[in-house]
Amino acid sequence: MTTVRAAAVHAAPILLDTAASTDKARSLIADAAEQGATFAVFPEVFLPGFPYWINCYPPIVQARLHQRYAAASVMADGPELAAVAEAAKTHGMTVVMGFSERNGGTLYNSQATIDADGQIRSVHRKLQPTFAERTVWGQGDGSTLRVVDTAAGRVGALACWEHTMNLARQALVVQGEQIHAGSWPGLSTLAGFNEVFDPQVEAMSRSHAITGQTFVVVASNPVTQQMLDVMAEALGEQEFVGVGGGWSAIIHPMTPYLAGPHIGSEETILVADLDLDELGGVKVFVDSAGHYGRAEVLRLDIDDRPKSAVAFGGSGFASGEPREGDETAGAAD
Repeated sequence: MTTVRAAAVHAAPILLDTAASTDKARSLIADAAEQGATFAVFPEVFLPGFPYWINCYPPIVQARLHQRYAAASVMADGPELAAVAEAAKTHGMTVVMGFSERNGGTLYNSQATIDADGQIRSVHRKLQPTFAERTVWGQGDGSTLRVVDTAAGRVGALACWEHTMNLARQALVVQGEQIHAGSWPGLSTLAGFNEVFDPQVEAMSRSHAITGQTFVVVASNPVTQQMLDVMAEALGEQEFVGVGGGWSAIIHPMTPYLAGPHIGSEETILVADLDLDELGGVKVFVDSAGHYGRAEVLRLDIDDRPKSAVAFGGSGFASGEPREGDETAGAAD
């Protein structure tokens, strides 16, 4: 397949109502399919929604709502993602779904790449939760920093301000990323970010398109009154975030817009055709995974081992045993 019809889903979940948000995701996949889309990207943690209260109230009063959020979060092998995967298979669509992943007692800000056959090809965990997000989510590791082959092409994904991590972006570039899924919340209605957030999303997304020579599909959600009502009912009124926001677009590797940008409360699905053959023409000018990488000057070392607090058999990350061929092993001895 050389031409992929991509969809950026600019829509809001029903905060903390995982079942309703899952049903809405399935409906949106069907709507995108009606427009001929074979690839779709959803906003950050669409299941069960972004915890906007983290920036609006003192941390100590948020514990009960954090507990509710944990209960509403989903497991990678749970029924909610299975339902999304079923919809992807039904409509022959590759889907990147943002979700709050529950794994034991820890949550992760994750993106699942689900192929058109309904199989989950990868689950990426956000490497570094931003600012107050650290009170909700744990840190991901390099084992999930992957580009995967799908029916739509080679797909990579990052969430929100992970796009400020140039080395994380380069890790996807060198794996031959063809389509990049950028999942974001809407934060332009947050106090202090009214004038800067949307330009940040635009700048990082267009920068990744040209520096990675990849199509970029950006999906984010507006803030809804339902979200504010959940917060007010649990924690009282606040004045730091309001209704609206969200910035979604589909961007060519040379940075022109193929669809959007779309901003604000009106929900829509942006659709554009991505001609993967055009990537070859871009690579003639710049190839960050090849002749523009200057490997003899600059080198990226990616530690792709899963990290665990427990290691059995005297090996692995917890034991401090270096990787085979690690040139820095013993340097501190």
